[in-house]
Amino acid sequence: MEKLPKINIIYEDNHIIVVEKPINIPVQKDNSKDIDLLTIIKQYRKEKENKQGNVYLGLVHRLDRPVGGIMVFAKTSKAASRLSKEIQENKFHKTYYAVVKGITKDKEELKDYLIKDHKTNITHITNKKEGKLALLNYETIKTKNNLSLVKINLITGRSHQIRVQFSSRNHPLVGDQKYDKNPTPNTNIALFAQSITFTHPTTKEQLTFTLDLPNKYPFNIFNQ
Repeated sequence: MEKLPKINIIYEDNHIIVVEKPINIPVQKDNSKDIDLLTIIKQYRKEKENKQGNVYLGLVHRLDRPVGGIMVFAKTSKAASRLSKEIQENKFHKTYYAVVKGITKDKEELKDYLIKDHKTNITHITNKKEGKLALLNYETIKTKNNLSLVKINLITGRSHQIRVQFSSRNHPLVGDQKYDKNPTPNTNIALFAQSITFTHPTTKEQLTFTLDLPNKYPFNIFNQ
């Protein structure tokens, strides 16, 4: 078997595993046939736990392929179903940081209705009747060089939601090749899943896990 990339395991017990998803690795198998995060973690578990057969790993939320950051996977079907229920009930909290073009407001709530075209893999803003509610709020942390570093509290988790909502307000994410009409060349999308908070599926303890922001462009310009 090919040598799989090493990933950062942040937390692990008998029920869940929290990891840092690297950028440009898909969460699950896609048309590219590139190695995916589910396969990497399953193989890690097989080796660590010395398992012979298939290993269960429950996927309860996703990140777009170009996006890096924190994710939790379930090690049992019971944990998967309880975490999925938390997500459906909006009790699973995700914080993202993004660098967007232009100067954003100090604080704002963004509300839209979104519909995804599965043929083109592009999400569009539509009306209430056709689309699904997309809600987030953000605050602007810093601005520099006509760019804004924003902290995003994602309330609903629609496909490409953050990217579409900011782009539609003329604040596309830096490096977004899909939703920016004039994308920054040779730059990965400036979106990072920095923190998650959820209730542990068995102990019922509230857990929060966070990561430092990437120390590279464009996030690092705000350190100077």
